[in-house]
Amino acid sequence: MPADPLLQVTGLTAGYGKIVVLRDIALTIGAGEAVALLGPNGAGKTTLLRALSGLLPRTGQVRFGGQELPNANPRASVAAGMAHVVEGHRVFTQLSVFDNLLLAGYGLPRAARDKQVQEALAFFPEIAAKRNDKAVTLSGGQQQMLAVAQGLVAKPRLLMLDEPSAGLSPVLVDRVLAAVTQLRQGGTAVLLVEQLIEKAVAVVDRVYALARGAIVLEARASEADLANRLERAYFGEGAHAPLDA
Repeated sequence: MPADPLLQVTGLTAGYGKIVVLRDIALTIGAGEAVALLGPNGAGKTTLLRALSGLLPRTGQVRFGGQELPNANPRASVAAGMAHVVEGHRVFTQLSVFDNLLLAGYGLPRAARDKQVQEALAFFPEIAAKRNDKAVTLSGGQQQMLAVAQGLVAKPRLLMLDEPSAGLSPVLVDRVLAAVTQLRQGGTAVLLVEQLIEKAVAVVDRVYALARGAIVLEARASEADLANRLERAYFGEGAHAPLDA
């Protein structure tokens, strides 16, 4: 566990109306740390990201950069330095690649916005070469790259990625996930929701496993027996297993 976490979550409960999806979630992410959030379909992974970024009401405490984030306030989350790239590479298809990124930097001073758009494009040469093309002309993988680049324009302290590999070929999956390594090396923290467990574990420092709306495992990504521990955690064999000392 990071000694001085960037993100610290305790007692988080969230859901949709009267349906409770998450119960008493606790997790931490350090500055510049990449963490994977793993779990079976329906475990609540997307719900957790939505609750953290303020897209969904929650109870419990979410502290980011030493300050408590207000409940259900996406604007405050973005202003604090948290960016959430939702599942499904949602971009403005009738706008150019460049204009999509300019919109992502709305509200920034012009000079800073232009600089940060160029820095975001540098992560993905494939879309930088198409900066003047409409997003509708991009492949699914390129649209996913654009969605991630949008999240980078504001230079977030924490980037949350929800299933960035969904629907992509293996080559494009590797290309998108390679950005996680680049971000971590550059000091940006990442919370990655991903179904491709082996690929996710290869680019992160730690993992949390979510099942039945609760954290059931916390471990280092380098742990030799991680796959077996994940399987046991998913199927409910044993209680929450903390990070080994």
